Amino acid sequence: QVQLVESGGGLVQAGGSLRLSCAASGSIRSISRMGWYRQAPGKQRALVAGITSGGMLNYVGSVKGRFSISRDNAKNTVYLQMNSLKPEDTAVYYCNALVGYMDYWGKGTLVTVSS
Repeated sequence: QVQLVESGGGLVQAGGSLRLSCAASGSIRSISRMGWYRQAPGKQRALVAGITSGGMLNYVGSVKGRFSISRDNAKNTVYLQMNSLKPEDTAVYYCNALVGYMDYWGKGTLVTVSS
């Protein structure tokens, strides 16, 4: 079994920054990819940013140039640096990891951006 624990969410004013962290623990040999998803009220959960074990990156268009995903493979940890935050970034952010053939999810961390 694998557990994912997110941290770093909170309340921030528009234009501010936050850094989210997600640490994976448990029965891990290797993680093929890790990513961040978010779900706003009334919206479907959607990918924000992803990174593979080889360093391939993917971002949703609305965060390009503002958010940056990175990883520390030795620590099984992924980060999401969020800059120039906007009210529309307000959502619960979920960490995701593909370990072998299994997808794992964290419980989420709330990010609220005030105008």
